[in-house]
Amino acid sequence: MTQAPRRINHLGIAVASLEEGLAIWRDALGLEVVRTCDMPERGLKVAFLQCGETTIELLAPLGETSEIGAFLAKRGPGIHHVCLETADLAAASAKAEAAGVKLLGAGPTIGAEGYPVRFAHPKSTVGALVELLEKTEP
Repeated sequence: MTQAPRRINHLGIAVASLEEGLAIWRDALGLEVVRTCDMPERGLKVAFLQCGETTIELLAPLGETSEIGAFLAKRGPGIHHVCLETADLAAASAKAEAAGVKLLGAGPTIGAEGYPVRFAHPKSTVGALVELLEKTEP
């Protein structure tokens, strides 16, 4: 039997500008920035802010070809995805697919945190983009 996800690892929030997002999440709400990074291959600027055991992941476009840019153009800023942490990405993916969830891509990719991830299409998860993340402990 496949183990249920361990926890919500992070919430991805799409923002038009990382500076604008940080002005709210860091300055107004008081969350601590633990890391920022650029992901030019995906056209993203990312900031990670800690909130207890969960992280808020701000996603901003690096340029006009950003994958988050299309989301912002269509839906505007706001919650982009929910990331569920699992001990076994392959098993969690297989269980989701067996239940009719459509996973995106041919297999796992490496996410902004450096761990393998799979995304589930929102049309198969009642409207929420879901990221499955296998986080191995050091």
